[in-house]
Amino acid sequence: MRPALLIHGPTASGKTRLAIALAKKLDGEVINADAMQVYRDLNVLTARPDAEELGQATHHMFGHIDASVRYSAGAWAKEAGSLIASLRAADRVPIVVGGTGLYLMALTDGLSEIPPIPEAARTEARARVRADVGAAYGELVRVDAKAAERVEANDRQRIARALEVWAATGRPMSSFHGEQAPVLKAGEWTGVTLTPPREALYDRINARVEKMMKLGALEEARALWSRKLDPELPAMRAHGMPGFAEHFAGRLSLEEAVERCKRDTRRYAKRQMTWIAHQFTTWTRVPSEALDVRTRVCGELYREAVEAV
Repeated sequence: MRPALLIHGPTASGKTRLAIALAKKLDGEVINADAMQVYRDLNVLTARPDAEELGQATHHMFGHIDASVRYSAGAWAKEAGSLIASLRAADRVPIVVGGTGLYLMALTDGLSEIPPIPEAARTEARARVRADVGAAYGELVRVDAKAAERVEANDRQRIARALEVWAATGRPMSSFHGEQAPVLKAGEWTGVTLTPPREALYDRINARVEKMMKLGALEEARALWSRKLDPELPAMRAHGMPGFAEHFAGRLSLEEAVERCKRDTRRYAKRQMTWIAHQFTTWTRVPSEALDVRTRVCGELYREAVEAV
């Protein structure tokens, strides 16, 4: 059976265009590996593939989860693994693309077998994060530096998760990683990371946010905010949502909320690039921004993977 092709890269690096081009070239289908693009309520805010892009290739696992659900890497890996197996059995190439490194590592390195966490430890960790997210992140850096590298400094959910695991087990959450067998074995996948110049990436992020505003990002955010969901839910922490929520509550101007969205997204892209450098050391780097170059490099890499099977 054909191996899977995994594509990782920071936000706004052109992953969607590349995935579609490769799906056409390799007779493949696209599987989403972005933790925010799974949410039905986040279309514009996450720059999910639009109708025209969806029509150019078969896409899976985009916008199929309600914002009220705490979707996890484990749930994603189980769903993606089943889909990959089905596509390979049908002699189709699974092209897994997204910016959530943890999702991709769940496929190639395995997930953690963390024991159940007592509610008291969970409640305490969340309270600490709510009280001072900066101090909570600093504590995470101290007790589990590896886990801290994998989350943003303001990612309340993942910071609280790592701290509750430490409190309940006495072990860093990162020490559990890889205890569960990976979904894809060696030889069943090949991976590339897109590494465009940082300044060019930042410019595209700023332009993307401006375009999103014209496409209805504010209205989408307002609709989600009006549902009065737990602000700690993953969907409510999507880039743009915290700032827009502050705007709707009268605490930020629209201009300030838009600038916060740009800033947070740029910071996230920077952390993605750092994570690629530290965690995806064996993946082939593709620094070129040209679609034809990217397509050619990925096609050649995939051919080599097929021949090695």
